[in-house]
Amino acid sequence: MFDMIAFDADDTLWHNEPLYTDTKEKFQQILTHYHSEEWIGSRLDDTEIQNLDRYGYGIKSFTLSMIETAIELTEGRVTGTEVHQIIGFAWEMLMAPLQILDGVPETIAKLAESYPLMVITKGDLFEQEAKIARSGLGEYFRHIEIVSEKNQRAYESITAKYKISPHRFLMIGNSLKSDILPVVAMGGRAIHIPYQTTWFHEMVSEAELEQKEFMQLERISLLPQLLAEINHGGHR
Repeated sequence: MFDMIAFDADDTLWHNEPLYTDTKEKFQQILTHYHSEEWIGSRLDDTEIQNLDRYGYGIKSFTLSMIETAIELTEGRVTGTEVHQIIGFAWEMLMAPLQILDGVPETIAKLAESYPLMVITKGDLFEQEAKIARSGLGEYFRHIEIVSEKNQRAYESITAKYKISPHRFLMIGNSLKSDILPVVAMGGRAIHIPYQTTWFHEMVSEAELEQKEFMQLERISLLPQLLAEINHGGHR
């Protein structure tokens, strides 16, 4: 049924968003003697979005956004010690143990016996390569694609590169915006596996989901069963 099954990485194969949420909370606490935590968080969100076109995604981009926000909110009064703390947060994020989601190793190993698998992830090249290496899952994936953005053009470029017909390409991920809708738009198939939290930048409106056909699973361990049903004509 499929010539390639591709997986998102962050928050699909391993936990990622909680690392950013926890660091954001620590950043807010540093600056509470300047502003309220709510205002600090809101300004950091705005700065992150503005900086995506400049720095892309990942911990390094997030760190630069924290430093920029701290300088702006304190009108330059942020201390060297406070900036050093922020840089320390980045180091802690980079060195944090990688926590694989429940059911991932067994599911990926089982699917690799029957399908060619691929990882498609966005972000910093060094950071994402390191995560894949540390995950212990790299051996199961025939191809690994690390892109600056996951949009329709990116998916079309990848399927053309590997000579895969879109209708025989399946993408699996937690983000409707990055993993599901662009693939559906190009004529591919997609399975959404929601994560416990969603980064605000990845949220989509109900209107954006109207008349979009994709499948959804509660957890990744149910994937082999769903694929078996699709192959036997039990699921559109």
